[in-house]
Amino acid sequence: MTADRIDGAAIAAAIRGEVADRVRAHVAAGGTTPQLTAVLVGDDPASATYVRNKARACEEVGLEAQTLTPPADISQDELLEIVRGLNADPAVSGILVQLPLPPQLDERVITEAVDPAKDVDGLHPVNLGRLVQGEPHLVPATPAGVQQLLLRTGVDPAGKRVVVVGRSTLVGKPLALLLGQKAEGANATVTLAHTGTSDLAAVTREAEILVVAAGWPNTVTAEMVRPGGGG
Repeated sequence: MTADRIDGAAIAAAIRGEVADRVRAHVAAGGTTPQLTAVLVGDDPASATYVRNKARACEEVGLEAQTLTPPADISQDELLEIVRGLNADPAVSGILVQLPLPPQLDERVITEAVDPAKDVDGLHPVNLGRLVQGEPHLVPATPAGVQQLLLRTGVDPAGKRVVVVGRSTLVGKPLALLLGQKAEGANATVTLAHTGTSDLAAVTREAEILVVAAGWPNTVTAEMVRPGGGG
């Protein structure tokens, strides 16, 4: 059985078009243009590229975007003051504090300082807790994107055995929770595996849908995928 390559770029373009329509309708109804503010601490090239791409995506769909670039040696109190200011600013609809942060900053403290209603990464304990309760509000983007890739290619997770390899708070854990929801586009039986799982290959070969988000190349190889299954 041959594999089908998912055209992620085409699906992303379709979603951006839908978002643009919603933004236009919101503004036409008298709403203000939503704004995303990214906080990019320091000059990490990968982080800068990520934030730049997010700003470009915002512009494509009619959202406003701004990026704050405090220096890499900023103190925790100074960064918290920036976050609190964004929380209080009615013009700011969403806040993205780009991770990783420099070592003098506690990522947990900074993440928890973001207003849950503006937490576009979905990492605040309130948003993760709502996901656990089956009432998701703001969901981390990558898990939501994986779910959309499945649904928009005709792969409904409902009733299927899904194995997620990777237990990060940003991808693996929320994806497992999202696909296990009693909801449309979910209702899967989910196993959350990781690099410490005993006989990982035996677990992955059980998957009808296999998602690898472990962050290490070759964590899953061809012989670890169920013949005719695993997406």
